[in-house]
Amino acid sequence: MKITSTSCICPVLVCLCFVQRCYGTAHHSSIKVTRNQTKHIEGETEVHHRPKRGWVWNQFFVLEEHMGPDPQYVGKLHSNSDKGDGSVKYILTGEGAGTIFIIDDTTGDIHSTKSLDREQKTHYVLHAQAIDRRTNKPLEPESEFIIKVQDINDNAPKFTDGPYIVTVPEMSDMGTSVLQVTATDADDPTYGNSARVVYSILQGQPYFSVDPKTGVIRTALHNMDREAREHYSVVIQAKDMAGQVGGLSGSTTVNITLTDVNDNPPRFPQKHYQLYVPESAQVGSAVGKIKANDADTGSNADMTYSIINGDGIGIFSISTDKETREGILSLKKPLNYEKKKSYTLTIEGANTHLDFRFSHLGPFKDATMLKIIVGDVDEPPLFSMPSYVMEVYENAKIGTVVGTVLAQDPDSANSLVRYFIDHSGEDDRVFNIDANSGTIRTTKVLDREETPWYNITVAASENDNPGLLSHVTVGIRVLDVNDNPPELAREYDIVVCENSKPGQVIHTISATDKDDFANGPRFNFFLDERLSINPNFTLKDNEAIVVLFITLRRSKKEPLIISEEDVRENVVTYDDEGGGEEDTEAFDITALRNPSAAEELKYRRDIRPEVKLTPRHQTLSTLESIDVQEFIKQKLAEADLDPSVPPYDSLQTYAYEGQRSEAGSISSLDSATTQSDQDYHYLGDWGPEFKKLAELYGEIESERTT
Repeated sequence: MKITSTSCICPVLVCLCFVQRCYGTAHHSSIKVTRNQTKHIEGETEVHHRPKRGWVWNQFFVLEEHMGPDPQYVGKLHSNSDKGDGSVKYILTGEGAGTIFIIDDTTGDIHSTKSLDREQKTHYVLHAQAIDRRTNKPLEPESEFIIKVQDINDNAPKFTDGPYIVTVPEMSDMGTSVLQVTATDADDPTYGNSARVVYSILQGQPYFSVDPKTGVIRTALHNMDREAREHYSVVIQAKDMAGQVGGLSGSTTVNITLTDVNDNPPRFPQKHYQLYVPESAQVGSAVGKIKANDADTGSNADMTYSIINGDGIGIFSISTDKETREGILSLKKPLNYEKKKSYTLTIEGANTHLDFRFSHLGPFKDATMLKIIVGDVDEPPLFSMPSYVMEVYENAKIGTVVGTVLAQDPDSANSLVRYFIDHSGEDDRVFNIDANSGTIRTTKVLDREETPWYNITVAASENDNPGLLSHVTVGIRVLDVNDNPPELAREYDIVVCENSKPGQVIHTISATDKDDFANGPRFNFFLDERLSINPNFTLKDNEAIVVLFITLRRSKKEPLIISEEDVRENVVTYDDEGGGEEDTEAFDITALRNPSAAEELKYRRDIRPEVKLTPRHQTLSTLESIDVQEFIKQKLAEADLDPSVPPYDSLQTYAYEGQRSEAGSISSLDSATTQSDQDYHYLGDWGPEFKKLAELYGEIESERTT
């Protein structure tokens, strides 16, 4: 059997040939000859001998996408056993046999009945066999062959990922890579140029370019400015057949956006601005806004505002609103139209994020001039002082002038002002004010000792606009006059010892006065002549204090106060003598054994003792080491040598009330009264406050000596 085509016939004559019709060009494939191999036919014994015939097979080719009215001729099968008498029958099996491919069993011609698509299936595997039509026995062994679908350029390149969205920084260098696009072609890349793609740019020049082989898109211009144009739509084409005429093509769109860089400084739209601010604007409030424009976006447009010059630097301040990028002008100090009617400020706006690659395009700041016009507002009257302090004497007549307040209209109109007292308390009812002059007068008689100070509130309003009020505090001090007599500081009950010596100070008297210091504390003391005067006492006036003296010596040895008991409440007077240690009824000797009662000596408290006492711990140790007789002798010796004991022989333990108090006694018996032989020179060391007292006792000492 042989293979036959319309354009060529295989020159080798073998048992079975395949013939293929070639379209335009003969496709010669390798020929395979199977030797020493025959198919075992049922009922025959296998014989090994040199075969007379064998299979020669080749590839068949069929063009894809055949659109003709007739089936497409593929090729022809022919056996050497075929004599042309129709006795040989050709059979075709395998992929597509009978459906896609049909064979004429007499002639062996193969046709394709359907249009094939190589992109769906590239080849088909079939089997051919020649049998005897009469006996149905194989004349040749079965042979396998392939029908390949030959590619034609029926698929255009496709961009599977498009359209594309990409960004590139503005001001990038020429040739900066933007994106690489890739197109795929479903045609056979191993056959011809059907799948060989070339890229080109259809839209987007002269701003961008594309590499024809790699599909890399690059910038084609220097310094592309986002502020001039931000968005670009670039169309890229991919064409097969290496870009030749007749090739198929596909395209995609690449949307390119230029991202911002800080290449634009801020700019104020105007070089001069004017702003009106009323003088009534509150301190701390926002009075205006100003804005510089920046063509950049995002953080590249961030800026801060500042006042760099002008006569209003101390009056106004400026801050930055980060959201709106505006400068907020605020008031730092009050405005006064009558004092200054306008201010001038130089305001600067500067970028906060700089890109030093573009510093040559700077400076990245701008300044403008702002003139602020202060608006005149009808203001309330203004007092001449923030507060007033006035004085008036007590007991002054009703209607006495206390003082005058003054308020003026600060506006240029200089309207007349009326005054009145804001009656919110009782203090305000004591005074009234003249509505036109502002003079304050009393409406009651004042008593400094009752109320030394008054606080009132005075209000002022304009005649033309009574609703505008201003207030001021007026403090009124009531001055003192000497309208109160002095009084003794307290009631005095003076006790004098019977043996007090002439000239001895027995008490000091003080007085008080409700009036102020200038009219009170310097007093004159004297004995009331209307009452009987005791010649035993004299009074010496020392302007500040008064001292009572004993002036006459007693003619008899009677005490000044005749009593069975001494003025010391707990001193017992008795004349009997004890009966010794055996006498336990008259005297309880256990008192002598009471260490707490005997731990210190009891002296007269109306004079200073002159004997140095035995320390407490020595006395206690002595009590523990001697007997009662020695103890009594010791106490007797101490009494004989002590000039401060009573003038009669007596020793008695008394006033035992427990442990002593650290605060000491508050009895008047502890007063520092002294005998005439006491040395008072130490009073001169006590300072100027005791000068008078030192002089007083100095005189007594001099009289005693005389």
